[in-house]
Amino acid sequence: MTSPSLATPADLHQLHEAPDDLLAAIDYCYAQGWTDGLPVVPPELARVEAMLEWAPLPAEAVIAQHPATGLELTVHAAAVNAVMAGCQPEYFPILVAAFEAMNERPYNFHGSTASTGGSAPLLIVSGPIVDEIGMNAGVNLFGPGNRANATIGRAVRLIILNVFRMTPGIADKSTQGHPGKYASCIAERADVNPWPALREELGYPQDVSSVTVYAAAGFVNVENHGGSTPQQILDSVADAMANYGSISAGQSVVVLSPEHAKIVASTGWSKAEVRAYLFQHACRPLDGMKRVGKYLERELALQARAETRGLPDADGAVHRGLSANDILVTVGGGDAGGHSAFIPSWSRGRGSIMQSKPIGVCLDC
Repeated sequence: MTSPSLATPADLHQLHEAPDDLLAAIDYCYAQGWTDGLPVVPPELARVEAMLEWAPLPAEAVIAQHPATGLELTVHAAAVNAVMAGCQPEYFPILVAAFEAMNERPYNFHGSTASTGGSAPLLIVSGPIVDEIGMNAGVNLFGPGNRANATIGRAVRLIILNVFRMTPGIADKSTQGHPGKYASCIAERADVNPWPALREELGYPQDVSSVTVYAAAGFVNVENHGGSTPQQILDSVADAMANYGSISAGQSVVVLSPEHAKIVASTGWSKAEVRAYLFQHACRPLDGMKRVGKYLERELALQARAETRGLPDADGAVHRGLSANDILVTVGGGDAGGHSAFIPSWSRGRGSIMQSKPIGVCLDC
């Protein structure tokens, strides 16, 4: 029988009929190499059909293609892997939109999944769908415990493995990887966000949700329990963004906890001002960059071609990113606790640019 990533309805019916019990079916999926190392839900026909009922496109529609191998992801193949990941049918439009986003050329799907850098697609969901399907935008935002967050993120990985054949050690050459390669999906918290939602910034209507996909490296915790001014909080974030291990010409994602967001917005700072402040202060001296071997002529050329300042700037500082527009700022996490997050981009430069799509909207209709 073929892999579920390429299976026909007849193949799935065979899987439904063949195993005598659930544990045998799970073992069968292991034997076929269809898992991420954890048990999967056997993709029997009725569950796949239920998933497809929530698809914004026909089952045979291609939503993503691997540029190096030509392998294609159909809506049907995505549904099979969503079932195996444990998704509920109402989660499925997010998964479709996420792969439509990753299919955009600037995202660099192949490079971000094959590189030694070890990135994982981070999904950031914004809008009414967060509450509609019960996503977690609060306590333990990046952690376990929520079915929607966990299984949507896991479905992304199963598709990368089963459809696009990005097998660790063969096509996926990540030096160390990170836990986000199992699942990496969060929701923006709307009830305590002092700024316009991410979907609003993207220009989508009030009733339309969005998903942003970012080729993310490892999570960096930003702890500040004593800061009481915007500058104190943002200086801590900027320092994390500019640490020598992460600083590059790449983009950044900053997830402020509600406590930190409240402090930063308390004196009227807009999100644009937050981004501008972070870009200005997320920098390292040129001499320091040279000393650690991270000042690269390639990045200098990239910065020089940017519409904003050059690299280094007039003060001899090397900034993270090309401009303030390279920083996505959102809000998420529990009400209490002085912990925010900086998530660096994959690659040392502009290897991947984050992409966003509306959820549940047929772009080709």
